[in-house]
Amino acid sequence: MSYRAVTTTIEGFVQQIACCYLRHGYWFYVHGRVPAGKCAKTIDTKLIAKYGIAVSESTRARRKRTGLANLQYIRHESTFVLLATSGEHPFYRDEAKLIRDIRRVPIRYAGYAISYKRGGRLKDGRVDKNWHAHVAIDRDRYLELRAWFAERALRESAEQLAKAFYELPYAPYAPVRRQMLLLLRQVNRIRNTAGKSQLPAEILPLRRRVVRPYESTPHQE
Repeated sequence: MSYRAVTTTIEGFVQQIACCYLRHGYWFYVHGRVPAGKCAKTIDTKLIAKYGIAVSESTRARRKRTGLANLQYIRHESTFVLLATSGEHPFYRDEAKLIRDIRRVPIRYAGYAISYKRGGRLKDGRVDKNWHAHVAIDRDRYLELRAWFAERALRESAEQLAKAFYELPYAPYAPVRRQMLLLLRQVNRIRNTAGKSQLPAEILPLRRRVVRPYESTPHQE
């Protein structure tokens, strides 16, 4: 059967993992790259066939009931990820040294860190015991952005800074929004000390667009 695996954008790659696969228990993964000079489509076909990934939802449900693992495969450009649910499968033997648990080790790609975590505090103060996909700007990239904005907080005009915030290439998942707000507060703190105008939160691109992972045109919902 036909199996779609190649995403056309970084946003689609991140969204498919975070919003589709993680909530269905695909927590164990191998993160790899297509070797230079190799045909990516050949690698796709080989891995999908080797691990029996292109199967129907009914087959996946039957496997789950009998204690077998299911797998998904996704690629963007030369980066691919194999994801598996818990259970028995040759994947766990063949890839044993490379397998990571996304609840402990995030998938890092294109400046993102994708993980699966328990929720924090709810608005009423109770602890959220549920697990949620967690998409943030990778820590190293975030620290680079902090340094970049701190250096330019007084050198650039408010308009130039607003443009830089608006053009940040990260989909505003909740953790990303929090990081953007922290960056903005840092800039405003520096500018306030120097008596310069403050930047409003409205300059931040806080609405995430939903994309079709395997198509090139995004849309909003």
